[in-house]
Amino acid sequence: MAQRHTIVPASYVVLKNDNKILLARRYQTGYEDGKYSLPAGHVEEGETFTEALVREIKEEINIDIDSSDVLRMHIMQRDSLWDETTIRYRLDVFFLVEKWCGELENMEPEKCDDLLWCTLDALPKNTIPYIKRALKDINAGVAYSEYGYK
Repeated sequence: MAQRHTIVPASYVVLKNDNKILLARRYQTGYEDGKYSLPAGHVEEGETFTEALVREIKEEINIDIDSSDVLRMHIMQRDSLWDETTIRYRLDVFFLVEKWCGELENMEPEKCDDLLWCTLDALPKNTIPYIKRALKDINAGVAYSEYGYK
């Protein structure tokens, strides 16, 4: 029997405040370092995408989110070149959050060297391309996209 491929699941937060969203610049991670992304994290075995989001956001930026305040906005299936020979297939779920508790703080300075609030029409040029695409699709009301497949 042929082995099935695996898909890496991740949750992303579009944290919105006064028409601005929060971006985090990757640092020393080995993947897209120096570029902006959304706060995000992998879904662990046995977790839902929402549970992973709540956990990761607390770990990364020290705010508490109530799962009832989380709105699923977009799902993206994509492929990602991990190294010169390995493609990882991914399923990313993007959530909108406009209500949270706590003071925003970068809790992982070894992985993130900047937090930036910006509007969708003024994203930094060094924003990761699939993040730009997801944000464009979210803004247009598109619920699902595929990225990177040839």
